[in-house]
Amino acid sequence: MSHLDLFIVKILHTLVFVAMSALLGQGAVGLLSGARRATNPIYVLFQVITKPVVRFTRWLAPKVILDQHIPFVAFFLMFWLLILLGWARRELCVLNGLGAC
Repeated sequence: MSHLDLFIVKILHTLVFVAMSALLGQGAVGLLSGARRATNPIYVLFQVITKPVVRFTRWLAPKVILDQHIPFVAFFLMFWLLILLGWARRELCVLNGLGAC
């Protein structure tokens, strides 16, 4: 029996977790490096990782939200998406009779 739906939900859950962790790391490095964050290589790496999420959030969010607030909105969007995917994963495990997976 194939559990392709469970596999896809697990992959999406992992990708969302990585994006949320990168957003959190970018925020921490940005706070620690201050005004020189644009030249910090770790901050730039986090920017590359989080760019798709931030761009999607900018597209999704209303124009009233300022561009400087979009990473915060993206983080909370990823947080709730992580909760939703965790719930979906649990439901698929129960539905397929896998117990705790």
